Amino acid sequence: MTDSRHGGQPSSPTPRVRLVDVAREAGLSKTTVSAALNGTGRLSPEVREKARETARRMGYRPNATARQLRAGRARLIGYVVGELVDAPWTFLESPYFARLTGATAATALARGYAVVLLPAGSLQREWAELPLDAVVVADPAADDPIVEELLAARIPVFSDRSVEGRPGAHWVDVDGAAAVRASLDHLWEQGARRPALVTPDSTTRFHSGVFAAYHAWCAEHGVPEWVVRAAAPGNGPVVRAVETALVGGPETGGERPDALFVVAEASPPLVLEAARRHGYEVPRDLLLVCVSEDVTALHTDPAVTTLSLRPHDVAQAGIELLVAVLEHGHLEPSGVLVPTELEVRASSVRHGQTEWTSRPPT
Repeated sequence: MTDSRHGGQPSSPTPRVRLVDVAREAGLSKTTVSAALNGTGRLSPEVREKARETARRMGYRPNATARQLRAGRARLIGYVVGELVDAPWTFLESPYFARLTGATAATALARGYAVVLLPAGSLQREWAELPLDAVVVADPAADDPIVEELLAARIPVFSDRSVEGRPGAHWVDVDGAAAVRASLDHLWEQGARRPALVTPDSTTRFHSGVFAAYHAWCAEHGVPEWVVRAAAPGNGPVVRAVETALVGGPETGGERPDALFVVAEASPPLVLEAARRHGYEVPRDLLLVCVSEDVTALHTDPAVTTLSLRPHDVAQAGIELLVAVLEHGHLEPSGVLVPTELEVRASSVRHGQTEWTSRPPT
């Protein structure tokens, strides 16, 4: 960058405003200004505000490097979605992961930490030199080496319950089995006897638990299983899996399903449209529940019942756990179970009950 006032020569960088400069300008001691900016000390509101206003006006920023050296931490948290190793950035297209990521970043920032988004499957190449205090691994696949590599590097890991009991690892999770049972019980109460399941082709703990819970529930209720796996994440592959589920198969004796539980994430309006293309009227012919954080579920006709995994609560619980470990020395393996919430709307309600209600969290 050049400046014509200096004959086209590069302009000098603006000198950094120091704490002593703010103190001099405000007519206060350096110790007083430091206490005012850090929210410490016994200062009057007038003195505290004078120091802060002077710092704002002068463009003062604390020396982050010095703070890190004093604290012995960089205050950086790595964040990776382990499930999507082959397409590491597509998680931002998912309403669930977008909310989880945003809530993690916002909650961490409020506690003085910055989140660094990391591509899955590249620890040694891209991350090894970063001064990460900890890494959040969301939904790791069963055979994913990320957790192993992080723990071997003595970096604290925050993940799902698959890391329970491991030294250096801590977890936040939802009770997927209870959530599946609550959803299927609701469909049963509304008259469903052939509920089909659409799930990702995934080996994460959550999705493996979903399948196991569905299998057990069908056996207990004496109903046929009809499971279709989406070949890849995204609306296209999931809608194709929904269409396959809607036509039935040998497992259902050629009968079409009368309920659809879509765990693979897809746009609720697109799922509804697929049902209509196959001659279904929702909810008369087909009851529908989607695992989704997509707000469009509220605005469809009929409104779509959703099972929320409450990513905001998961993020908050995870960051609180992380802070307890990093700042308060809680080093023993620990975990938190976050409840889910089934939001019952018109797409899964028969018998003339058109108003939706919120069922208690599971």
